[in-house]
Amino acid sequence: MSRFDTATAQPRADGPVLFIARTIGEILAPWVVLVLFAFAIGLRATDYRIGPALLWAAVLAVFSALLPMVFIVRGARAGKWDGHHVRDRAGRTVPLLVCFASAAAGLLVLILGGAPRAMILAAIAMVLTLAVVFPITLRWKISMHAAVSAGAVAMLAFVYSPYALFGLLVVALICWSRVVVRHHTPAQVCAGAVLGFVIALGVFLVGQQSLIGGQ
Repeated sequence: MSRFDTATAQPRADGPVLFIARTIGEILAPWVVLVLFAFAIGLRATDYRIGPALLWAAVLAVFSALLPMVFIVRGARAGKWDGHHVRDRAGRTVPLLVCFASAAAGLLVLILGGAPRAMILAAIAMVLTLAVVFPITLRWKISMHAAVSAGAVAMLAFVYSPYALFGLLVVALICWSRVVVRHHTPAQVCAGAVLGFVIALGVFLVGQQSLIGGQ
């Protein structure tokens, strides 16, 4: 059952509500969403050729999600920051820089390897999102959960079908969970969702001519 914390003006939950919110935050964490997204867009970008789809999806997933997550988890275990979600805004500087460097390296691998343009545009969107999120985070803890999930929905809607926009319901659920566990304010999750969606959609709109034919 939810209560209201007058000291922080944030929802406070306990019991099953808090458990559900925490579970959503874990199973739909940015790295999980990025891995699933990588394989989904990989299939579409390669015209559903399983071999190439797995190859390019693996590159995108490793550099955008898995390598950064390994770094963050190892740092959390070493006590460098307060857990794998890095709740403290000040502690997010190094993890975000590592995420940016890894995503940029992945983008370079995709370009040099001749990956489908949809995959390259997806990587560009991720790099740009991190580039915008970083300076904001120096002053205000915008939600990466919201930015990543909303960006993924925008890109899937562009390459698959507008029906993918129903995925925004999942984004709303993720945003709710981050507020309930008091890792973010409503403004921070809303800002993250809008930022991620707009950047991702903008990148694909600019590159839409290159996406014709999936190559």
